[in-house]
Amino acid sequence: MSKQPRIVAELGRPETPQETADRKAASRSRHFKNQNFTNLVLALAASLVLVLVIFLVVLRPDPPADPKIDVTASASEAAVVLGAEPVVPAVPETWAANAAEVRVSEDDVAAWYVGYVTEGNEFVAMTQGVDANATWQANQLRNASASGEVTVEGVDWQIYDQRDADDVGNIEFAMTTQTEDSWIVLFGTADSPEFTQFAEAVSAAL
Repeated sequence: MSKQPRIVAELGRPETPQETADRKAASRSRHFKNQNFTNLVLALAASLVLVLVIFLVVLRPDPPADPKIDVTASASEAAVVLGAEPVVPAVPETWAANAAEVRVSEDDVAAWYVGYVTEGNEFVAMTQGVDANATWQANQLRNASASGEVTVEGVDWQIYDQRDADDVGNIEFAMTTQTEDSWIVLFGTADSPEFTQFAEAVSAAL
């Protein structure tokens, strides 16, 4: 028994061969249109991603560098506050100043402070306490005990070596000396060659 043709509800009768061919052709056309639209959307998305990557990787400007601290200019301003000439050591150009300012201690001693990050990525600093006394000097070093003496560029220094001690913070190594109107305190975490270089620069500026 042969299979009866399927009756199409919209027609109320079976499709003719031509109507079947037309329906399949229309279905294929819709499929191709939908596929083309999907491909277009994917292509646009890929283009947007490519543009974003180019902007982020190639065209995005570098972030602005941290402003360089002008130690000499800061020292000129500090001199007005201190009533004395701040010491400005001539350190290597590869060192970067991270602070240059006047600091006032709890006992009202005004001090010129300048800190540097060395080429070895270590820290050294100098504090010049104007009209300071021995108590101020001891407070700067948290009452550390002197471990020796050294003469650098004709200047006599007390040494405070705490590199083997615990909980000393940035005062792993320190040196102090006294001028006519100031106590000079050097301290930091730099190794011996860099700290010696710093002490030589400060001594030459005294």
